[in-house]
Amino acid sequence: MKTIQTDAAPAAIGPYSQAKVVGSMLYTSGQIPLVPETMEMVQGGIVEQTEQVIKNLNAVLARAGSSWEKVVKTTVFLTDMNDFGAFNGVYDKMLGGAKPARSTVAVAALPRGAKVEIELIAEIQ
Repeated sequence: MKTIQTDAAPAAIGPYSQAKVVGSMLYTSGQIPLVPETMEMVQGGIVEQTEQVIKNLNAVLARAGSSWEKVVKTTVFLTDMNDFGAFNGVYDKMLGGAKPARSTVAVAALPRGAKVEIELIAEIQ
């Protein structure tokens, strides 16, 4: 097992790592819309927050030697299902045609007041 760490994504805000590699699979922790350089929430609503989360995951994927084309599954947590349509628009645009399996669930709250959190599982080979 290998731990993945990159300064291009936010540092963990608790006792966990950004991601782990087991065999040929990458398992990420959930990413919220923190700007890595400041560790502050990105300004804006669901669109800007989703863009930042995907940028953060891009950095973790790149550090592990993977990409969205190798993502098997994502789990998305939204605090408001009314954001589902806007979230989907950003997600579709930013994933560039990759269509991993996905679950989307509504939650009561997310760390630091985030509107969205995404975790994923990907191949690295």
